[in-house]
Amino acid sequence: MVISLSVVVLLIVLAWIFLRSGGLKFSHAVVCVLLGFYLASSSMATTIHNGLTATAHVVSSLDP
Repeated sequence: MVISLSVVVLLIVLAWIFLRSGGLKFSHAVVCVLLGFYLASSSMATTIHNGLTATAHVVSSLDP
């Protein structure tokens, strides 16, 4: 688990650098996809899912 978590942190840092640079190349997209797979298999996946679900419920309950 420690190795998996450190890989997730490394991929988050790389994705942030790629986002700040402004250009999305194929290698950048691969890093982002790998980050998604590692996040989905980590212990943070449930927390991320619950947060996104709660946000979707709040947004859907707003009246324009």
